[in-house]
Amino acid sequence: MSTDPIDRLLAQNKTWVASATAKDPQFFERLAHGQTPEYLFIGCSDSRVPANALTGTGPGEMFVHRNIANQFHLHDLNSLAVVQYAVDVLDVSSIIVVGHYGCGGVKAANGLHSYGLVDHWLGEIRDLGERYQALLGTGEEERHHRLVELSVLQQVVNLSLCPVLRTAWKKGRRPTLAGLVYDVADGALHKLVSGLSSVEQAQAVMPDPKAKVLPKLFKD
Repeated sequence: MSTDPIDRLLAQNKTWVASATAKDPQFFERLAHGQTPEYLFIGCSDSRVPANALTGTGPGEMFVHRNIANQFHLHDLNSLAVVQYAVDVLDVSSIIVVGHYGCGGVKAANGLHSYGLVDHWLGEIRDLGERYQALLGTGEEERHHRLVELSVLQQVVNLSLCPVLRTAWKKGRRPTLAGLVYDVADGALHKLVSGLSSVEQAQAVMPDPKAKVLPKLFKD
């Protein structure tokens, strides 16, 4: 019996191929002809947040980009290249930022410990925590949830400032922007915002940090 952990993946792949082919003999033939995904999913690298599984989509339906704490930085060439391909080549209808409760990146950004290089990546989340400090609540879990939600909204704002999107919108083209949060504890997705198609609409989703109370952020 093999002790190579990769062999387990290869065996599972064979099982998946057999199952998919049994259900639809032309499944892989169609996939080989190209992809026409409707969505670009920007999510966290966390292994508990599988884009297709939690959205009920299959191969070819979702273009996916994942990184630590589902960030979109305007100086990150990797993210920018993904967005440009999704918009200019795949013509996706929606770009969705998906955060999740229990995110280790958000916890790290809101903590006191140093984690080296990743601290630079999480800098914007740390800034959000300081900016909204008085509005996050008192309980540790509540504060974490609110910061997860605020970070998703901030990434939507960042996306709206991307030149690729601004150019597309000026031409009357899609995509629209959305922000969701995933609750790992029960598997549910919650909508924060959707249908945004301008910088002004995106910037309006961020709460006023000087408000007395942080409004409820998700819509369902």
